[in-house]
Amino acid sequence: MTIEAVIWDFGGVFTTSPFEAFAAYEEQHGLPKDLIRRVNSANPDDNAWAKFERSEVGIAEFDRLFAEESRALGHEVPGHDVIALLQGDLRPEMVRALEICNAQFKTGCITNNVKPHDGKTMWEEGSRAAQMHGVMQMFDHVIESALVGVRKPDPRIYEMMCEALSVAPGACAYLDDLGINCKPARAMGMATVKVVTADQAISELEQITGHSLR
Repeated sequence: MTIEAVIWDFGGVFTTSPFEAFAAYEEQHGLPKDLIRRVNSANPDDNAWAKFERSEVGIAEFDRLFAEESRALGHEVPGHDVIALLQGDLRPEMVRALEICNAQFKTGCITNNVKPHDGKTMWEEGSRAAQMHGVMQMFDHVIESALVGVRKPDPRIYEMMCEALSVAPGACAYLDDLGINCKPARAMGMATVKVVTADQAISELEQITGHSLR
């Protein structure tokens, strides 16, 4: 396979996983382990989280819906609390890998994100906004679910990226921290990397691309 483009997820790839923050919140509040992830995985195409990432509901409605869905599993969690857990810390080694990729390949980012308020996405607000925005500016093309109304793992969002970069799926590598999001990319012919750690992901991407990325 000749790679022409490297396509990346953002949260959990360039930043530490929000799952770590979910786990800490659950422990702090005496909630069952992985409760938040179970809420998010129940009815995944039409739950509060899916609607929020497609901008079909605002923050107040998401807060209410997520509380209802978590209450149905036995423990009410305000959606507003979950939003606050999403931003992780940047992984500098992943940013460096992106910099090197930019010199060799087309690059894109497909991210499921939300609009907390004022029409801004999560990358445009907060104390680390400039830092996050700087990384987002490095890609040749970015697709944000909150802006296009389509979210992973809908195959359409991967097709949109291939069209934007003018590449065939079989000439792409795709990185994501969720296996469910890697699955449609792989079915389209992309080489996929499920990101667990930065070192592991970079090693696998080096094997796929044939380039040193450190």
